[in-house]
Amino acid sequence: MIIMSVDLGKARTGIALSDKGEAFAFPKQVITEYNEEKLVAKIAAAAKEYGAELIVAGLPKNMDGSEGFRAEECRAVAAKIAEAANIEVVLWDERCTTVSAHTVLNMNDTRGKKRKQTVDAVAAVMILEDYLGFRKNSK
Repeated sequence: MIIMSVDLGKARTGIALSDKGEAFAFPKQVITEYNEEKLVAKIAAAAKEYGAELIVAGLPKNMDGSEGFRAEECRAVAAKIAEAANIEVVLWDERCTTVSAHTVLNMNDTRGKKRKQTVDAVAAVMILEDYLGFRKNSK
């Protein structure tokens, strides 16, 4: 099954995809969009274009596991994505993914404008890799 992950952001949203065998996650794109309705439409279009059969959206929890205002916003956007794409959307804990993505980019000496354009897609890969690991261990 091809699974698409989404790292929702206020300005940039990272998109990653799995292979059909659910073994690998690949960065696909970063959508720059401030308007929520347009963002939802672009994510739904990407899911259709890539043949996604499931979408995993990052859920930004606080470090203590509680959910704040941003988590509520992500839940609402995820529901809109599910409706627009007509695909199930699973919310997945994304704590520390952006920090980890910055660490990976530091290790690869990715700086400046390229880093800004890449970090959200790398965070989406990390969300997807974590979810794929969960699926593999749950079988």
